[in-house]
Amino acid sequence: MTSNALGDFLRAHRARLRPGDVGLASYGRRRVAGLRREEVAVLAGMNTDYYTRLEQGRERGPSPQILDAIGHALRLDREAREHLHRLAGTLPDGHRPQPRETVGPMLRQLLDGYPNTPAFVLNPALDLLAANSLADALFTPFGAADNLARMTFLDPAGRTFYPQWHRVAEAVVAELRRATGLVPDYPRLNDLVSALSAASDEFAALWSAHSVRGKTHDAKELVHPEVGPLSLTYQTFDVRGATGQQVVIYHAEPGSPSSLALTLLGTLHATRRGEDGHRQRGSGR
Repeated sequence: MTSNALGDFLRAHRARLRPGDVGLASYGRRRVAGLRREEVAVLAGMNTDYYTRLEQGRERGPSPQILDAIGHALRLDREAREHLHRLAGTLPDGHRPQPRETVGPMLRQLLDGYPNTPAFVLNPALDLLAANSLADALFTPFGAADNLARMTFLDPAGRTFYPQWHRVAEAVVAELRRATGLVPDYPRLNDLVSALSAASDEFAALWSAHSVRGKTHDAKELVHPEVGPLSLTYQTFDVRGATGQQVVIYHAEPGSPSSLALTLLGTLHATRRGEDGHRQRGSGR
């Protein structure tokens, strides 16, 4: 992870904008894409030298008002502005404990209470900490259902499982980027980002864009080799009392082809598990 995350974030978002996007006239030859530093400073109502020091990491104490002005100048949305404040240390987070990596028995029981829809628990690094039976069945195309980011970028199954792969990839990286602002000293997350950046040029390119977006709710298009296309929605819930954990629940419209496909998938998975158990008992193990 870079030691000047704030500067990297500002440069990435400055590069996304053209003068016409913010009502400025373009003049002179531009050596790099996007706005110049002095243009951002003008839009934010501050001295160009001060803004330059922020990008270069030589100014470490911007006020919330300055960050708000920069966020407005760079046309940042709410989540990106919150991330900007976290990077600068101006949000009153207080003591930020490390995410919990184990799932309690009550939460596991809750997951199993959704027999007809996939449900699973993630940490900020998108590790799958626990899953119910139907979620296990859903992720069987992957060699290992261990981490959603690794599965998306490094497992070949990800390209067919997610027919809108590029959209999913962007969302995964944006979620990880947001997590770095929430838990900046989280070793598991930092190790994952380093490993994926080294192993995937596509991940590295998306990571350098500094997009920020958290999981809330959305549509999900999947293709499972055993039951075909699945059109689902999902909802995400923070787990109170388990820092950093989120429950994700997928849902199919009742009576829809996707709902019937999930039912079939669950039946196939249960049958397969029963047969495996029978073979193990028969072999004396």
